Amino acid sequence: MTIDPHSHTPVYVQLANLLREQIETGELRPGSALPSEARLTQEHGVGREAVRMAVALLRSEGLVKTVRGHGSYIRQTPERRQVELVPGASVVARMPSGKERRAMQLDEGVPVLEVRDPRGGVEVLAADEVELTRPA
Repeated sequence: MTIDPHSHTPVYVQLANLLREQIETGELRPGSALPSEARLTQEHGVGREAVRMAVALLRSEGLVKTVRGHGSYIRQTPERRQVELVPGASVVARMPSGKERRAMQLDEGVPVLEVRDPRGGVEVLAADEVELTRPA
């Protein structure tokens, strides 16, 4: 896939799509670094701002983690633990507040699940770390 500067799709979205495809196919593996801004700019013939916006889009989707001064890396999906929902429980998915993100050490783009039990208790869980199950 190449970047088409004449497309109605912005070049940063095209670049994000290309990188997302490389992540999904395993060409870019979890834990590996994304190519540098300079390399992506040169290889794809786009400006630095387009590269930054593409990386920001992938970060907002939870696919990429950026470490200031070190670059951007493909996120590794954490091991999932099973959480059993009690009868009558409900679950709400949402984005975390800044305070919750810091407290739970969540990467940008990772949602949380509010699990509400029938008695009114609420537990907030990182959505990429749990698998919700129902009792048999």
